[in-house]
Amino acid sequence: MTKNSNPPHSSNRIADAAEAKAFFEANPDIDAIDIMFTNMSGVPRGKRLRQHEALAVYEDGRFLPGSVLVIDITGKDCEETGLVWEDGDADRRCWPVPGTLVRAPWLGEGAAQFTTSFYELDGTPNDLDPRHVLGSVIDRLAADGLTPVVAVELEFFLLEQDGSGRPAIARGLISGDQPQFNEVYSLREMEDFKPFFDDLYAACDVQGIPLESGISEYAPGQFELTLRHKPDALRATDDAVMYKRLVKGVAAQHGMIASFMAKPFVEQAGSGMHLHVSMNDKDGNNAFASEDPEGSPLLRHAIGGMKDFLGESMAIFAPNANSFRRFKANSYAPVAPTWGVNNRTVSLRVPAGSPASRHVEHRICGADANPYLAVAAVLAGMHYGMTNQVDPGPAIVGNGYEQAPEDYRLPNHWATAIEAFKTSPRMRDYLGDRFVTHYSTVKEVEMTRFFGEVTELDYSWYMHNA
Repeated sequence: MTKNSNPPHSSNRIADAAEAKAFFEANPDIDAIDIMFTNMSGVPRGKRLRQHEALAVYEDGRFLPGSVLVIDITGKDCEETGLVWEDGDADRRCWPVPGTLVRAPWLGEGAAQFTTSFYELDGTPNDLDPRHVLGSVIDRLAADGLTPVVAVELEFFLLEQDGSGRPAIARGLISGDQPQFNEVYSLREMEDFKPFFDDLYAACDVQGIPLESGISEYAPGQFELTLRHKPDALRATDDAVMYKRLVKGVAAQHGMIASFMAKPFVEQAGSGMHLHVSMNDKDGNNAFASEDPEGSPLLRHAIGGMKDFLGESMAIFAPNANSFRRFKANSYAPVAPTWGVNNRTVSLRVPAGSPASRHVEHRICGADANPYLAVAAVLAGMHYGMTNQVDPGPAIVGNGYEQAPEDYRLPNHWATAIEAFKTSPRMRDYLGDRFVTHYSTVKEVEMTRFFGEVTELDYSWYMHNA
């Protein structure tokens, strides 16, 4: 099998061996290279190779078992998918993604990494690979002359372990003090973790990740940094996946745990992944641009589609049991399919800005969501809304939590969300019938395993009282 010379999907861009040869000529010290892929659960996995092995991947690909695409978030097989024993745990072939071979400073002087995508042995993109799922949605927009421009914002906590091994807010690297208050937009907290942020920005520069502004968020030890928007949704999402791994690695260097868990503390705000999206037309102009603060008619139709898709997309936006702990009124996390202008109490916000910058901020996803799948589901809703000219209804003015429709709110339980996703013809149309089936199976298996555990809370509530 050779590389596909006529790629059927935008995600089917395979790096040339010349890219790797040039990289290793410029970086001859590199001899520990992580080959990386992201499966349904959003966890980067892969193998560590020597330099000569990495070069071979660019020339011939790398065989990996297809079953790793459908393991659960802990890395355990999901036999119920039929892709383990029934499939003979058969290999597929991974090919490298262009532009992702970069040094990995937090792993040491001689370390690097690159991203890959899965293909069948005949060169067909594997339809269970999240990169290809996203690529197929981007192609539908391209067929209509539209190019999504995407930016990803991720919130995370910096943690440490207390004496009992439980997570606690990390102490400042300079003061040694543990943050106690929300201190939103606190410069003092940013200063206290400056050594971490300095290394983070430096590592992002090395990897070509466009990291920009950062703030302390609405909880002690919580931060949000912004990745610059790109008119290449796949590359913007690759950046987000690489960035999450980098944040965790740099934090570990400083003796901390960087957690993108949606709701690590009951009494504190959860962590979200906010997706900023606009659409360029064939001439490269923003099709959402308008003097109207609500944006162009096309933007309003896109919002209408996203609203319409929210319920059946929640299994993507909130993929884990913990994800649903984040959705509480007056918490800056959305609870209903609402939209508004310059309003952070709604799910879909049109931010303030110049007419040329009109776009929508999708605020539903937890930071634990798979970035490829989250962007794919958002773009699917936008495409549906623009194609069918879906009316979003009037924009919310004021407190969106108080004005949430009583007759329809977002699914508030993992099982409800999985069922809505599994039975959605539109999700199957946009993300692929086979993908929806297997993703639903993996999440049902995860749910069974999660609720099958006996926890400390079980003993606390029921051992004496039941």
